[in-house]
Amino acid sequence: MKVLKEKEAEDFLEKNGFPVAKRGLAKKYEEAEKIASKFGYPVTLKITNELHKAEVDGVKITNKEELMSDFKDLKKKSQVILVQEYIKGIEIIAGLKKDPTFGHVLLFGLGGTYVEVIKDVSFRICPVELKDVNEMIQETKGYNLLKGYRGKKYNINSIEEILIKLSKLSLKYPNIEELDINPLIVNSKESVIVDARIIMK
Repeated sequence: MKVLKEKEAEDFLEKNGFPVAKRGLAKKYEEAEKIASKFGYPVTLKITNELHKAEVDGVKITNKEELMSDFKDLKKKSQVILVQEYIKGIEIIAGLKKDPTFGHVLLFGLGGTYVEVIKDVSFRICPVELKDVNEMIQETKGYNLLKGYRGKKYNINSIEEILIKLSKLSLKYPNIEELDINPLIVNSKESVIVDARIIMK
């Protein structure tokens, strides 16, 4: 089994036409500053040596004034820091899991750190069509948030596109055992992948 951690997984998804947040790797503060200045502030800093970064306080959203101190803080935990553009929106989880009986199964639900607590997830066997992913989204409690809440609107079409792409990806790469996009950030304009992990056979 081969595990593609965040940067590798995101590179793989980007090559396959998925929308991924702009990012770069930095070993030194000067490199981090150069990358951050390209994206504009705030930026997200992440350690690269842990899968569950939030559990070890390995993620920081930072501005220009705090970049140096936050970078130095994370450097105590990781040799290499991922500097990523900050995308604002609601957190979604999407992915693939290989089932011994059914083959690839597509999943969708509310994402972020609460996904295991809330368990607001729906599933479909791949391949799927647009009506399938539409039903998947509507089955979740998160749909009430996505369709518009207190004046906030979210781009549901962009989520559907990503779910269809994941289904097609499962046909192209039958060796994918597991693929987690968590979170996919959705706002009124777009859906963007900000973290991913892939296990391949």
